[in-house]
Amino acid sequence: MPHFPRLILAAALALSACGVAQAATVTAVEVRGLDETMTLNVRTSLSLVDAIGKEVSGRRLGYLLREAEKETREALEPFGYYSPTIKVEDTRSGGNGTRNAAADAAAAPAQDANAGADANSAAADRAAPNRVDPTSADAPSEAIARAERADAAAQEAALASSDPNDPNAATPRSNAKVSVVITVDKGEPVRVRRSDVAILGAGSEDRYLKEDLAAFQPQIGNVFDHEIYEASKTKITRRLAERGYFDADFTSRRVEVTRAERAADIDLVWSSGDRYDMGPISFEQTPQRIIRDSLLDKLVYWEQGSYYHQGKLDRFRESLARLDYFASIDIQPQPENAVGGEVPVKVTLTPAKRSIYTAGVSFGTDSGAGVRMGVERRYVNDRGHKALAQVDWAEKRKTATLQYRIPAFTWLDGWYTFSAQLADEQTDYIDSRRVEIVASRSGQINRRWNATASVHVLRERWAYAIDDDDDASTPVDYRSATFTYPSLRAEYVDADDRIYPRNAFGATVMLRGGVEGAGSDASFAQAHASARWYRGLGERSRLIARGELGHTFTDALIDMPPSLRFFAGGDRSIRGYAWREVGPRIPGNDGKQYALGAKNVATGSLEFEQYFNDSWGAAVFVDSGSAFDGTPDWHTGVGVGVRWRSPVGPLRVDIARGLNDPDSGFQLYLNIGADL
Repeated sequence: MPHFPRLILAAALALSACGVAQAATVTAVEVRGLDETMTLNVRTSLSLVDAIGKEVSGRRLGYLLREAEKETREALEPFGYYSPTIKVEDTRSGGNGTRNAAADAAAAPAQDANAGADANSAAADRAAPNRVDPTSADAPSEAIARAERADAAAQEAALASSDPNDPNAATPRSNAKVSVVITVDKGEPVRVRRSDVAILGAGSEDRYLKEDLAAFQPQIGNVFDHEIYEASKTKITRRLAERGYFDADFTSRRVEVTRAERAADIDLVWSSGDRYDMGPISFEQTPQRIIRDSLLDKLVYWEQGSYYHQGKLDRFRESLARLDYFASIDIQPQPENAVGGEVPVKVTLTPAKRSIYTAGVSFGTDSGAGVRMGVERRYVNDRGHKALAQVDWAEKRKTATLQYRIPAFTWLDGWYTFSAQLADEQTDYIDSRRVEIVASRSGQINRRWNATASVHVLRERWAYAIDDDDDASTPVDYRSATFTYPSLRAEYVDADDRIYPRNAFGATVMLRGGVEGAGSDASFAQAHASARWYRGLGERSRLIARGELGHTFTDALIDMPPSLRFFAGGDRSIRGYAWREVGPRIPGNDGKQYALGAKNVATGSLEFEQYFNDSWGAAVFVDSGSAFDGTPDWHTGVGVGVRWRSPVGPLRVDIARGLNDPDSGFQLYLNIGADL
């Protein structure tokens, strides 16, 4: 088209804003022929989607329809589809019928279009789109496009400011309702024809970097998906920094896409530079120093001058966090200050609140109503000692606990703990008082294993209700026992998420035993193991399995106090039965049966959870097991539950029924907290 007629047309389009305006409202935009992910990306890119529900001028609508083809095409390129066939149709109510604003990618020029892309692009390395023929009726010149945009803005301004009483105001026609359908045939994708991905310098011999290069995606023959490409590139860049190659940079990063051949050639090369080592570490506690630096230095398990690795700093951060001294922990390597290839590390620590006070109320069918109160000193002195006092005072069961902990950072990160507990239980079937003193050493063996070695001194006095004849003149026949014994407890957890795991396994093993005449009234050895297994099924389902086994080796079970015996029944044991309901029992004065405790225990559970959204779900389960001295008397319970994913862990409300003569019809359980 000659320049002069084009200018006349542009002027006419601009002046038309002062005339009659036809308004339209986009009611819906539908994208067909793509999967869910592609459809979402296209809809996010469409200006038409932003116009849904808004009143636009007819010229503005035409512009949006023409842009829809281009925007759809560009939205498909990150998935490797550079030559789609796109058809844009709009259906208008109000008399205009169906309009075809189709644009076919096959009509684009067939010549190759090669384009290099900057690897730092947020979306992906992208080839430039095919050029549009300026003589095409579907591709207005820039002047016309500017005029159209000005016209659309003027039309909308006129409509917004029009006064119905002003005879000179623009008069809109009836508002048309427009729905748009975009039909896409993706065509053949672009595939990787050649891939040159390498690291030059010291990093070329790094075993882990070699593994990352070998796993780089997409590989030759794969669809050139921008997201996968960017993820692989970012992984290697991060790995270089994690392993101390702070001078690493790209020497080449280019992707050439040949549309006609549907081929992509990748040229991606890093220069790693030299690998740095761990330098000196410095601490800053602000606004005040609460812990001496010499104590924190013990957590630094690497030697200065050893190779740099971000994993060392991550583990160090975890060790500091477990201390619970600090509200915030900031660990910054400073490669810009490196001397002799050693990177200094600065640790900035903000103290946490020194004292923690807790209070709450409780209620249990066996213990009655009660209150809980406690106070903990996160740090008693600058040597990092901790202290805890806690009281749980209920109608029928009371405990008081004192605990003092000292950091133990030699050999394993952990604590020396000294504690004393007094317990008094006055229920319908037992009168028990217990004093227990424990000295322990806990430690983290590795990221999955924790262990605790301890020595216990236990003094317990107890009498069952059946031993009381209700005669005040007759003293109760109390039994008493003293046991001094060592104990070893190990815990293993391998989980993708401790609060709400979908792929996890956890196990706990406990061994303890005492010898008659060596601080114990009877010889015994005891082993107890429990395990929990979680497996995600689909997006919102979980299968949970739980098991427990325990055995006591002794010839003097009658001398064993209740606290050293096994029980079954209740939450986290056999649901459908009351707490400690399953196992050897004796009748109380009220005619009810009460647990004695047993030599052995075996329980198991299988549970299926289905969440309906991100927060709420339901569960069905079956539990079975027994606490027994000789032959097990298996009891099984079934039930259903409601689940809510709270910020502190799942809230579980279960109702269950025992299938083997339970004392009551149904049991209700409430539990909240992390699964592992």
